[in-house]
Amino acid sequence: MHTTDAVTFWDSVHASRPTTIGPRPNVRLTETVTGLPPGDALDLGCGDGGDALWLADQGWHVTAVDISTVAVERLAAIAGSRGLDDRVTAVRHDLGEGFPRGEFDLICAHYLHTPFDLDRAAVLRSAAHALRTGGRLLVVDHGSTAPWSWDQDPDVRYPNPREVAEDIGLDSATWRVERADTPRRVATGPNGQTAEVIDHALLIRRIT
Repeated sequence: MHTTDAVTFWDSVHASRPTTIGPRPNVRLTETVTGLPPGDALDLGCGDGGDALWLADQGWHVTAVDISTVAVERLAAIAGSRGLDDRVTAVRHDLGEGFPRGEFDLICAHYLHTPFDLDRAAVLRSAAHALRTGGRLLVVDHGSTAPWSWDQDPDVRYPNPREVAEDIGLDSATWRVERADTPRRVATGPNGQTAEVIDHALLIRRIT
């Protein structure tokens, strides 16, 4: 990966999106985490920060990382304005260069797709190893292309959740797949437009 190119690309993507004080969390996150006792969470590719802010509102301490300086600076500013800066740590981090340090009760990776070289399986494998016993890794990928997506390649293929799990290659004695499905939802784009999309949802729990 050419880090400079990737930073420039993702800074441009986030700079082109309207700034909002209330970015929304992803529904796959809220339906998975609601009711769980709060702990330490890691948000990979945090983007506009909707997931990190929601988790912090629920009492979680969140480390939110993204390759985009624009994204993490916006998130830090919003967290500060909402009095959540003691629960949200926003850090610019290139996952192609290494994995964040620490142990976590929850790690989420929503739509961690990029046009640049990234060994996603290695990143997600590292995430699984960074879980405490009982911790969960939530991976939500695109299963279809939204009209506002930066990637409009008509030939793109989205691996299903079981394929993603197989690619990560975790030992079933230590990690258990608790969810692997392809639900539909109505998504809202950055300018308020809506469309039905497919999610590929994978939930892995560390059992030992």
